[in-house]
Amino acid sequence: MSKEQIIEQAEEHILHTYNRFPVVFDHGEGVYLYDTQGKQYLDFAAGIAVSAFGYGNQEYGDALKAQIDRLIHTSNLYYNEPIVRAAARALAASKMDRVFFTNSGTEAIEGAIKAAKKYAYTRDGHAGHEIVAMNHSFHGRSIGALSVTGNKHYQEPFAPLMPGVKFADFNDLESVKAMINENTCAILFETVQGEGGIYPASQAFMEGVRALCDAHDILLILDEIQCGMGRSGEMFAWQHYGVRPDIMTSAKALGCGVPVGAFFMTERVAEKSLAPGDHGTTYGGNPFVGAAVDKVLEMMERDRVTDHVKEITPYLEQKLDELAAKYDFISGRRGMGLLQGLVCEKPVGAVAAKALERGLVVITAGSDVIRLAPPLIIERQHVDEMVEKLDDVLHNM
Repeated sequence: MSKEQIIEQAEEHILHTYNRFPVVFDHGEGVYLYDTQGKQYLDFAAGIAVSAFGYGNQEYGDALKAQIDRLIHTSNLYYNEPIVRAAARALAASKMDRVFFTNSGTEAIEGAIKAAKKYAYTRDGHAGHEIVAMNHSFHGRSIGALSVTGNKHYQEPFAPLMPGVKFADFNDLESVKAMINENTCAILFETVQGEGGIYPASQAFMEGVRALCDAHDILLILDEIQCGMGRSGEMFAWQHYGVRPDIMTSAKALGCGVPVGAFFMTERVAEKSLAPGDHGTTYGGNPFVGAAVDKVLEMMERDRVTDHVKEITPYLEQKLDELAAKYDFISGRRGMGLLQGLVCEKPVGAVAAKALERGLVVITAGSDVIRLAPPLIIERQHVDEMVEKLDDVLHNM
């Protein structure tokens, strides 16, 4: 089919929940994508922070092909070896004690919420517990995940949502203190707010919330779906702070394109939360995704991907700061590791569209941030190429 035919049939048959860019990607190699007409694009979005190793990685592809030839699915009524290997690697990387594999980040959030509620129910002998989440957060689009997403634009059409959720201000410890009471079972936030504008948590906020949770037997849930899996320069962003969560969620680069998520917890939480019959999934943790997660984590550890992220980040930040200084409509940069944002007074959707025409893939965050979340394998020459293309776009805005 031609590009036009593909787009026409997509608009005719697929539910219109995305306003897609008029590009049909066909294949990728390294940090580049290619459309059906052969045009090359430098990818600084990685499928929304998913494709940590870029495209066409033979070792990763061979591992998936080998598992397809052996076994794809059996259900969680039986054991399988790939997911056991994946779990061991995931726990070693996360420094957590137990893991449950899901199909997506949204489902990981759902599981984390259920685990926190069951923990409090086991402890107190009654339901009706509350969760404190953050304004301007994003955790997914199911009813439970929307309920803890601090953005009324996403929530309003689907009310009433899950009750018992209060919203505090991110990086404002006093606002969190004002929301907790004897019914609070968990405090939930992204270690680095993504869709809300690329805001990292402050050290004081992380330590303050952890102390608050410890004092009141409240569970700290950290959402590492976007900022985790090496993107920050540590395997998980909370490891920069030395503040361990009680429950953590992961997805995106956990499978590097294979749909998989996970929620992790400490043994203390596991002993008092989800038990047989409380939670389940048909596909989650099947042999195919197990092989993907196992290989991703093996490669990240062996190739010291977090060290590379730490090495390349200062150069990326320097070049973005220099770019921001050139334009009075760019008011600054913020982020952590290879998750960066430029705050822009021009329409950021138009910037992303113009960048795509120029052969550069970037995305947005909130209403005023150009978001950069490239594959973790980028080198200095890719940063230079990105800045050249983005500079050209901004110059003509």
